[in-house]
Amino acid sequence: MQQTALITGATSGIGKATAQLFAKNNINLIICGRRIEKLQQLKQELSQFTKVHILQFDVRYNDEVKKAINSLPNEFKHIDILINNAGNAHGLDSFQNGNIDDWDAMIDGNVKGLLYVSKAVIPQMVERNNGFILNIGSIAGKDVYPNGNVYCASKFAVNALNKGMRIDLNQHNIRVCAIHPGLVETEFSDVRFKGDTERAKTVYQGYKALQPEDIADIIHFVVTRPYHVNIEDLIVYPTAQASATIVNKNA
Repeated sequence: MQQTALITGATSGIGKATAQLFAKNNINLIICGRRIEKLQQLKQELSQFTKVHILQFDVRYNDEVKKAINSLPNEFKHIDILINNAGNAHGLDSFQNGNIDDWDAMIDGNVKGLLYVSKAVIPQMVERNNGFILNIGSIAGKDVYPNGNVYCASKFAVNALNKGMRIDLNQHNIRVCAIHPGLVETEFSDVRFKGDTERAKTVYQGYKALQPEDIADIIHFVVTRPYHVNIEDLIVYPTAQASATIVNKNA
């Protein structure tokens, strides 16, 4: 039976690469994001491979999440795979100089957004005693780095929520996994540095960063293991990276 996956943050980066790979492997898609033009473009691209449905909403707002999930047509209501990918980083300031608006954006997107979407999707999985939830974390959820403070805290929360989900959903035969990437070359740094493209580029100079397609390959591998196999926690670095703070930029 053809599976259906819901992917948040599907308009760019890891989410988009995962949608593209899933489509080519005959998985029906519910692609979610805030930017309707990009969602429409992606639907047009992927509809030649599989069935695609768009949901435009912001994960930070529970009412939007519930309304969107409840609006799904019958052929997309059965969600087999949930990819909690939407998230953000804003600013790179010391704790004492932090911007409260940035803090709110990270906590609302990275923590509350994951909670809201999961809460909307999980009941049907519990009812069926079947499903897969994959949460995209970060090495920042394993290792705090200078000026990372609240972003790291939000990703530590993802790590903890992933473990909590796995424990609570064990009795319902639901698989739960988190993937924690190191440096991935996406729009991440553009957002963190508020559109300062030149500063964002320096993050990825001097070495080969992970690409969104690298993480998509791993996601596809994880979700396609036999059902009795659950790869529960993965850290993925580019070869040039040894920890959250150690990167060989002469590699």
